[in-house]
Amino acid sequence: MRHAYDISLTVNGEAMTAHVEARKSLVDFLREDLSLTGSHVGCEHGVCGACTVRVNGEVVRGCLMLAVQCDGASVETIEGLSDTGEIADLQDAFEKRNALQCGYCTPGMLLTAQELLANDTAPSRDHIREHISGNYCRCTGYHAIVDAVEAVAQARAGK
Repeated sequence: MRHAYDISLTVNGEAMTAHVEARKSLVDFLREDLSLTGSHVGCEHGVCGACTVRVNGEVVRGCLMLAVQCDGASVETIEGLSDTGEIADLQDAFEKRNALQCGYCTPGMLLTAQELLANDTAPSRDHIREHISGNYCRCTGYHAIVDAVEAVAQARAGK
């Protein structure tokens, strides 16, 4: 017997209700039920960061959180942050510095980088590397990503 629950939540600023299976992960709910496919499914163990989203302002791994845990929560995906323009400068820097190659890790990297820059306006390159270390990228070797995040930090600081 499968158990399902009604939940109410806000996704990218839009209030909604949904009927979800008890064991459905947040990332699967976002992708399958809401067609928000920007967050990817990678390792399904919370290690790679491809499923990164924000819940109540905190970056979380969408594969480790159940959709039913988001009852009453505010969920933000890469689509929502893109639509609001919150990460426009990061997206531009990733493009200019070739930090997005295949793009699979990019949504998680962008959310993680935004989290860092919201809490540290002048991170060192080592701090940037440490902060994004939970997000795997198999294409860029991280140098371009660190360059892009550093450039945005400097631009936001007016340097």
